[in-house]
Amino acid sequence: MGSTLWQALVMVLVLEGLMPFAFPGAWRKTMARIAQMHDLQIRLFGLALLLGAALVAVLAR
Repeated sequence: MGSTLWQALVMVLVLEGLMPFAFPGAWRKTMARIAQMHDLQIRLFGLALLLGAALVAVLAR
């Protein structure tokens, strides 16, 4: 269990680093657009990501 958790954390970090490494200009523009969004919009986007990830996790079992 612990090993799987660390592997998942490493995969998240790899995926998080992929965009700024491969496409720094597009990543910067995206971050600037996100910074202009209202808190509620960011929260709803985060909630959608969480629910989507939970759905994928359930379907993957």
